[in-house]
Amino acid sequence: MSKKIVYVTGCLGFIGSNVTRACLEEGWYVIGVDKCTYASNINFLAEFNSYGDHFKFEQKDINDLERLYDCDYIINTAAETHVDNSIESSDEFVHSNVNGVHHLLKLINAKKHSKPVLLHFSTDEVYGDILVGSHTEEDLLRPSNPYSATKAAADMLVLAWARTFNLPYVIVRPTNNYGIGQYVEKLIPKSIKYLTVGRQIDLHDRGLPVRTWLHAKDTANAVITIINKGVQNEIYNISGNLELQNIRVVEKIIALYNGDRDCAKYLKDMIRPGQDKRYSIDDTKLKKLGWEPTAEFDKELAEIVQYYKDTFVW
Repeated sequence: MSKKIVYVTGCLGFIGSNVTRACLEEGWYVIGVDKCTYASNINFLAEFNSYGDHFKFEQKDINDLERLYDCDYIINTAAETHVDNSIESSDEFVHSNVNGVHHLLKLINAKKHSKPVLLHFSTDEVYGDILVGSHTEEDLLRPSNPYSATKAAADMLVLAWARTFNLPYVIVRPTNNYGIGQYVEKLIPKSIKYLTVGRQIDLHDRGLPVRTWLHAKDTANAVITIINKGVQNEIYNISGNLELQNIRVVEKIIALYNGDRDCAKYLKDMIRPGQDKRYSIDDTKLKKLGWEPTAEFDKELAEIVQYYKDTFVW
């Protein structure tokens, strides 16, 4: 089997770093692109550079890429992803999530003889919430906030370029990712940080919204499975299939952190405009390729709590 050459945009971000690692472990050549924002972890560079000529790094905004090396796939994980930030100001989300994807599409289309496949990371949030049942890949997109709206817009651009220019693509829509190395604006690491500094944990809508949890390593393995066994010009949902209310997740964190079962004193209720009550996606199509999530949430959560308890992230 020939070795693949892939780009991973956002290679120093949480999901991007896991995807980069999985590709390198496959023996593939990886060109990592990252503009090194506040959520990037430059400490990953030492690990990735240890793969020698299998890894090449470019510190750039995807909007500023001038050309593409010959490659088989562009795996686009580069994005602004925090909903609260998008509500405060959406400009950077449009710049990265919409304009950035538009620029990648133009670069790919400029390669007339051998176009690489764009494997674009979307999100389960593009479907909007669903109170009963699960969204399939054929469902309409009904985003509820500026973040998910920019991701849905990018999906539409990809599909339009495929139809008009015969551009090859795969769109993946994962559920909430978790794991060690996630930036502390997200629920799990933020909760641990707030416990460390003695602040109450912000919980939107009393923590009642339901999310489905997926370990970032399982997400990366799904990408490898799709590239090796999947079909181009398809959309694949990636679900962790573990549904929990946010309050249940935080209660687990508090119990692991200090053994306290009286959680109320650690929590502060917040209102998020446009809050989705429940996300749920059907990933039957992906599982038919032989992929299954393997991480055990409670076991992984214990390791994550200990990591952030020992490692303060600003």
